[in-house]
Amino acid sequence: MKKVIFDTDIGIDDAMALLFLHYSPAVDLRAIVTGFGNASVETTTRNALYIKECFGIGAPVYRGAGQPIGERLGEGYPDFVHGSNGLGDIEIAEPAGRAEALPGAQAIVQIARENPQEISIVAVGRLTNLALALELCPELPELIREVVVMGGAFGFNGHRGNVSPVAEANIAGDPLAADRVFTSGLRTTIVGLDVTQETIADSQFFDALKDNAGSAGDFIVRITRLYLDFHERVTGTRACPVHDSSAVAYLLNSCSYTTRSGIVRVVTGGIAIGQTILGDPAADFETTAWQGKPVCNICTAVKPDMVLELYAETLSLAGN
Repeated sequence: MKKVIFDTDIGIDDAMALLFLHYSPAVDLRAIVTGFGNASVETTTRNALYIKECFGIGAPVYRGAGQPIGERLGEGYPDFVHGSNGLGDIEIAEPAGRAEALPGAQAIVQIARENPQEISIVAVGRLTNLALALELCPELPELIREVVVMGGAFGFNGHRGNVSPVAEANIAGDPLAADRVFTSGLRTTIVGLDVTQETIADSQFFDALKDNAGSAGDFIVRITRLYLDFHERVTGTRACPVHDSSAVAYLLNSCSYTTRSGIVRVVTGGIAIGQTILGDPAADFETTAWQGKPVCNICTAVKPDMVLELYAETLSLAGN
């Protein structure tokens, strides 16, 4: 069983990923750490507490970063995708509980020190909390078992950016944090748009969740209506990529993915801010920006049917 910290800016697809972790018998969810991104950190923390109470999730919630550590692309929050409340504008009751007193980055460090080489971090938002944790604890790469990041785009399968021609939203939301995480030595796998946009959930997929996944399935169908509306306007098809849950799918069954290793740097300013660039560690470049940096694992291909089947099978446990 994997001990997991879920680092999230809870919007619609993050909520789907959280329930994926919660219902997986292979996961021991140790903490939910929130951050800004799909909504403000106040809203994402409220969303985490709301879902925790709705579905009896035992993991504590820690409030994380409310702003990036460096320059970011754009301003505000994508309410046209996730709604003003981050959960598709469904009615949400105010949660009874509150976040823990310990800030998110400190919680990551504390949990890692208490469980050396046992913690897997699934990071599906901006990487600000992890970058701050590295500042607090430079030896964090020696303590963390693995990090799985949903973010970035490298051009595999023809997929580029979704907030600029070259940048993906999670990375562009705090490029400096992402660059520090990717060059830190943390054992990191990046599940980017290269594979998440190959894994498409359509109306039939969501209808099956409603039929088979009990209250969790009903909740997912309700929050994804606005999300599907957005994607239908963009693509003409009522279907959406499976972004954040793909990171969980990799954690649970990496055999669904093809990967390669390389050095990843992130552009932190200018016209290409947020771009993730893969470098060959064996290459002799004129620039020293890639020289001597640790490698990351990058997902380059996926078996989407396996990912969707694993999600559906796991969520069906909520209906039992």
